[in-house]
Amino acid sequence: MNNYTRLLDPRTGEECGQAPIADEAQVNHAVTTAQQAFSNWRQSTAQERHDCLLALADEINTHAEQIADAEALNTGKTPEQVLEAEIPSAINELRFMAGALRAQTSPGAGEYVTGHFSYALREPVGVCVLIAPWNYPFAMAVSKLAPALAMGNTVVLKPAETTPLSAQLLVELCAKVLPAGVVNIVCGDRETGRALVRHPLPALVSITGSTVAGKQVASDAAATLKRLHLELGGKAPAMVFADADLELAAAGIAGSAFYNAGQDCTASCRVLVATSCYEHFVTLLLEQAKACELDPLNSPEQLARVEGFVKRLPGHAKVLCGGQVRAGRGFFYEPTVIVDVQQNDEVVQEEIFGPVITVQAFESEQQAVELANAVPFGLAASIWTRDLSRAQRLPGRIDAGTVWLNCHSVVAAEMPFGGVKGSGYGKDLSVLALDAYSRIKHVMSYAY
Repeated sequence: MNNYTRLLDPRTGEECGQAPIADEAQVNHAVTTAQQAFSNWRQSTAQERHDCLLALADEINTHAEQIADAEALNTGKTPEQVLEAEIPSAINELRFMAGALRAQTSPGAGEYVTGHFSYALREPVGVCVLIAPWNYPFAMAVSKLAPALAMGNTVVLKPAETTPLSAQLLVELCAKVLPAGVVNIVCGDRETGRALVRHPLPALVSITGSTVAGKQVASDAAATLKRLHLELGGKAPAMVFADADLELAAAGIAGSAFYNAGQDCTASCRVLVATSCYEHFVTLLLEQAKACELDPLNSPEQLARVEGFVKRLPGHAKVLCGGQVRAGRGFFYEPTVIVDVQQNDEVVQEEIFGPVITVQAFESEQQAVELANAVPFGLAASIWTRDLSRAQRLPGRIDAGTVWLNCHSVVAAEMPFGGVKGSGYGKDLSVLALDAYSRIKHVMSYAY
């Protein structure tokens, strides 16, 4: 058995590096190092942690091009894509969390029981295992790292097996501005991840990954009752009503569905369209799909997975465009639009994580809601309408942690992000992310 992973450039399919697969001793060393560093880091002041996060943001900004090159090599994105959106987002999250940690609220101190004085302490939980995904390796690592560090925790970061390059750079930058042992990295495969989750010392595991992976983590963490933060799969419905700006909707939905080859848990991959505008909207969507710039899938395994979904389509489903691997080098699958699907079809119910959109028609608002909710996931959704009443009424009826109105896949550091149902629990972003990485202690004193 090899003790390293071959890294492949998704654009060419060629080997671009190797990454070690940590064994049990190396996992134990990383966790123990984090535990030892925790005793001092937990006592740091809010201002000290604030300054460290801002310094890390500055380091990332200084080394942005180097990070973008590593991210592009590992994921198949262009450096420009990473520089334009993902690195600025990571820097913004660090700076937001730096401020948020100094503006936390808690129950007011006071005499709630006669003769007794109470106050609440917010404390770090301890060592946090952060398992990052391969679709946004750098941005998601920072999204987990920022609130964990802000609250005074130490961490062991495990990047995805196929995308460790930018995470390694991130940890090197952390070492410049943080005390030794506060941030550690362990590379490896699923067994490496399981060893981290099963280790008795970590207090929390945060993972962004598939629902299957989340269930396995929950099972492995149960023996030691670790706290869990699960940001899992999605099957986001985009509900297009007849009164919507159809051109805006087609462009927004296609942009979300096909960006990064559809490898996004919030991708607008499941389009629900009012019958009265169905034919026109599908035409607009096809125009957008055919004009999309093609990004590669992450690996040959992911390419085969996406291809398998389309090959297994039932006879009633119809592929209007795409539906095949692009000839040549790399792991490219053509942007695909499928119609005439039924709600129980695999392609509708399961997360594909590729550039594949299904389109279904609905007759009424009630049917649109029922179709939107009739999947195991509940991460995100969008509603496209000019009707203000509908825009106010429908979000509360949709099983999703985020509902966008006339847009899709837009996030803000100030607003929470996380799912329900099979999409997991816990919030990234916003001040609510700090809750996930902290614990509350009540202190009561008898007044003599």
